Amino acid sequence: MSNVDQPNASAAPEGARPDPAPSGAVLVDPPVRASRTAPTRPAPRPRGGGSLALALLLALLAVGASGYVGWRQWQQEQGSAAGNQSVVALQQRVAALETTLVALGEQRGSLTQRLDDAAQVNRSLREELLGQAERTRHLEDAVARLAEKSLSGRDGMLLDEAESLLRMAGERYTLFHDAQGAAAAYALADQILAAVNDGAFSGLRQSVNAEREALAKSQPASQADALQQLTALREALATLPLKPLDSDAGAATDAWSRIRRALAGVVSVQRDDGAPLAVADTRFARELAALDLAQAQAALLAYDAKGYAAALQRVDAALAGQFDGHAPAVQQARESLKRLAGQLPANAPVQLGAALSELRNLRAVHALSPAPASSAAPGGARP
Repeated sequence: MSNVDQPNASAAPEGARPDPAPSGAVLVDPPVRASRTAPTRPAPRPRGGGSLALALLLALLAVGASGYVGWRQWQQEQGSAAGNQSVVALQQRVAALETTLVALGEQRGSLTQRLDDAAQVNRSLREELLGQAERTRHLEDAVARLAEKSLSGRDGMLLDEAESLLRMAGERYTLFHDAQGAAAAYALADQILAAVNDGAFSGLRQSVNAEREALAKSQPASQADALQQLTALREALATLPLKPLDSDAGAATDAWSRIRRALAGVVSVQRDDGAPLAVADTRFARELAALDLAQAQAALLAYDAKGYAAALQRVDAALAGQFDGHAPAVQQARESLKRLAGQLPANAPVQLGAALSELRNLRAVHALSPAPASSAAPGGARP
């Protein structure tokens, strides 16, 4: 409150304190004194309102500070409570981890024991396996020696058989010109050589196959067809017409005709063999042609190109000289003979024996016998 609201208050000199009044008394200065002591300058401003405001400000600051301190203490209590909970949780987790570590340690100990036991078992098994391997190696060496002995004997038998087949094929081709039979023998020899275990005889099969291919090329393309055609010609000879008996008389000139007729009345020559002359000539011509066809068949079977061609030429000459060349059947027979003459190849004979010589040389060089197979390598090592 300001002094304006208190007009009766007396002005005191600056720095002077008012006299204390008794309790319950009201101090009233006399009006005359107030008028005598009234200052001529304005009264000084009282300082009681600033103190009150300062006190209020200090009180507010104290309340704010106490509130802040209380709030901070509350936060610290909350943080300490949360920290305590975290510590408890961490302690629980640490206890669980310790329990787990203890269990893992026990398991590791058991696993270590098991691994030690397994290692001991493995060592014993390894020793047994080494012993088994050693015994197996000895058995394999013994079986290998026995197998080599048996294989050497088997290879020798197979080579003997192959040599016999090659020699038989060469003799058959030389004696009978049977290229087909010789090729079959060479095929069997190739199969036998394929069963030989010695690799030194693998190159021999190339020579055998080369000679077999040469034999196959030397055979006629259609031997069976040619034989069938020759048989059909032999059967058709009985029905082929011969030349007419008066063909020469009609072809002669008039002078020769008169001379022949004149001499025919004086001299008459006849064949007296129990058969008419025309019948005998016909039978003789047909039999000769049939024999030539049979010889051509034999030459074809023997792969005799020269004899086959000569026999066909004789048959063609007989058809041209003794049979009627104007008849269609005779002309067709001569065309068949021309086709048959070109079916047998005119190749040179196949030279055989190279494969047989190579086989004999290889057998002489290698000389298969049980002696090399019986010797084993030192230390039980296999060859």
